[in-house]
Amino acid sequence: MGEETKSVNGKDESTAAAAAVLPAEEKADYNDVLAKVEIEKKLSLIKAWEENEKTKAENKAHKKLSAVDAWENTKRAAVEAELKQIEVRIFCLTEEKRAMIEEDRSKHFLKAEEMAAECRTTATIPKISCACFSF
Repeated sequence: MGEETKSVNGKDESTAAAAAVLPAEEKADYNDVLAKVEIEKKLSLIKAWEENEKTKAENKAHKKLSAVDAWENTKRAAVEAELKQIEVRIFCLTEEKRAMIEEDRSKHFLKAEEMAAECRTTATIPKISCACFSF
């Protein structure tokens, strides 16, 4: 009906004019309603700010947790690679020791065969290394 324009303080001039025409009792109710609206606005802004801060905190924590997970995965991969290298070294050393033992066994077998062949050709009994076993 009437043209609403904003005044300098941000309230409608028509609202202010309507408030001036109202009786004192209705003015008090009107002022109470305006005060409640202002309080609700402030509470709404506070709630929005709180939710925004909580969201920021949640995002920050999530980012840090992701960084920790990435660090853990990197360290785990490095340790697993190092462990794999250690296992390979152990395997190689084990194979070398087995080969040396096999070689030593083969040498002893060959030596025993040679001594047996020599004893057969000379018809002598082989020497026993311990004197308690001599005949």
